[in-house]
Formats: sequence, C-alpha cells, structure tokens
Amino acid sequence: MKTLAELAEIREKMKGKVALREGSNETRIVVGMATCGIAAGARPVLGAFVEKVAQKGLGDRVTVTQTGCIGMCRLEPIAEVFEPGKERVTYVMVTPEMVDRILDEHLKGGKPVWEFTIGAQEKQGE
Repeated sequence: MKTLAELAEIREKMKGKVALREGSNETRIVVGMATCGIAAGARPVLGAFVEKVAQKGLGDRVTVTQTGCIGMCRLEPIAEVFEPGKERVTYVMVTPEMVDRILDEHLKGGKPVWEFTIGAQEKQGE
C-alpha cells in the first residue's frame, strides 16, 4: 500500500505529464481512473499512453487525460479516443502492451484497432 506522501508525489508527477486542454481541436485519449479502473490496472495504462505519446512525437496533437467512472466496470481498463469530427472509439480491457498498436494504427494510421474495442468484446460474449 502506498503512503499518502507517496501518492501525493505520484500525483504531482502526473500533473506535469497529463494536460487537460478543454475546447481544443486536438485528439484526446481519456483513460477511466475510477476505483474500478485503477483496480483493473488503469494506472499503468495511463502511464503508457503518456509515455508513448511523447516518444512517438504525438504530443503536439494528442492529449492524454483521465476521467472517473465510464460506467462499464467489467470492461476496465477503458481508454476512449476522441478525434475532431469523428465518432468516439472505446478501447476495453486495455493493457500497456496494447498502447503501441492503438497509437500506431489508430492515431498515426487512421484505422482503429477494432479487435480491442467494445464492439469486439460484446461479440465475444455472445
């Protein structure tokens, strides 16, 4: 378990890395960081998005943010991609290992990784 001081330090570090630019015309990646998301592993997913966006040179047009509960706890960790003029794409059961493909294929290549999305998961459950 982390101490309050350790958690405060992590929070301060993340504040510098996660920028919230409301009303901008850029792409946003939003990671669910409510209790259910954190318990399912959302913290390393958020960290991977922040790190990889910077590494891939996408920081000028992609913002990584966090939100509370997205409402689909059984599918956590969840990351939603909002691109100007396009429909939202919801990625579910996201792991840090999936982040490279999401950024390369979806944000750089323009094609969502459909196998990682909510629609693919719903079909598997049928």
